[in-house]
Amino acid sequence: MDIFKWLNSQLLRMDWLHGLVKVLVEDVFKLPTSKQLGASVHFFIYDVIKIFILLSVLIFVISWIQSYFPPERTKRILGNMTGLKAKLMGALLGTITPFCSCSSIPLFIGFTNAGLPIGVTFAFLISSPLVDLASVILLASIFNWPIAIAYVITGIVLAVIGGVIISKAKMEQYIEGFVLKNKMATIEPEKLSNQERSRFALDQVEDVFKRVWPYVLIGVGIGALIHNWIPETFITGMIGKNHWWSVLVATLLGVPMYADIFGTLPIAEALVNKGVGLGTALAFMMSVTALSLPSLIMLKKVIKTPLLVLFTGIVTAGIIIIGYLFNTFDYLFI
Repeated sequence: MDIFKWLNSQLLRMDWLHGLVKVLVEDVFKLPTSKQLGASVHFFIYDVIKIFILLSVLIFVISWIQSYFPPERTKRILGNMTGLKAKLMGALLGTITPFCSCSSIPLFIGFTNAGLPIGVTFAFLISSPLVDLASVILLASIFNWPIAIAYVITGIVLAVIGGVIISKAKMEQYIEGFVLKNKMATIEPEKLSNQERSRFALDQVEDVFKRVWPYVLIGVGIGALIHNWIPETFITGMIGKNHWWSVLVATLLGVPMYADIFGTLPIAEALVNKGVGLGTALAFMMSVTALSLPSLIMLKKVIKTPLLVLFTGIVTAGIIIIGYLFNTFDYLFI
């Protein structure tokens, strides 16, 4: 247990980095971390470096695994499955895709074109931006493992339930025709050498970095601002855990935004530290990643309004319910 705690603190939380950054801020920048400015600079530098280090390692590993699952192989895996098992597998496959909601849409098109049932593809589409292996590790590094595991379970359950509801609703006719006709080139995984898989993984790291670095910097900056400059009474007065409307407001606030989960985690961390309920912070994070306006606009290009409304309604209701559940039972995790 002591070894596990040491590994968790040094490899995930990076306590060594926390100490090094403190020396940098206090001894080099001459900013005491006990003051607001010094604490903000420390928060920003430490979180940015930690997230980018973890992101590089995790995206490489996840992308290596993902290289074994192109659309054709996914179709073969899921082709022998039916019902709840297939939707669960679709949701689990979403966890190995380190993509935001907008980047998940091309894969959704590929899976739909490959002949996968609509319930399975939507289970994937819901879980992919919400839950991935990288976000699990980052959640554990910022909060703890019980919160990370509970978040993953609830995200997968939401994806499966969403897939079941959409499947039962028989909404296939509301998928745009070009999606069903759009043929995608696929590469058989057994034809890739280890060198090619490494190249693919490195390309994915580079691609993810290009897409997420602004959101990470903005997210950490907002987190530093919330953590050190905005009074706790102001934040708790708006979305404190004692207010029944906090989860609803947090969910609605996340919709106009667009960011990867990596950029919203520092904001969620700062909100929780300021007295906001765990469920409220997670609802905001899930809303930003799964219900952002840009991703909904992109999704509207591939599905028709009735299906988009049903999808949005399911995900919104699920996020709100999950938020209230986490707020009610947060004592089990914190």
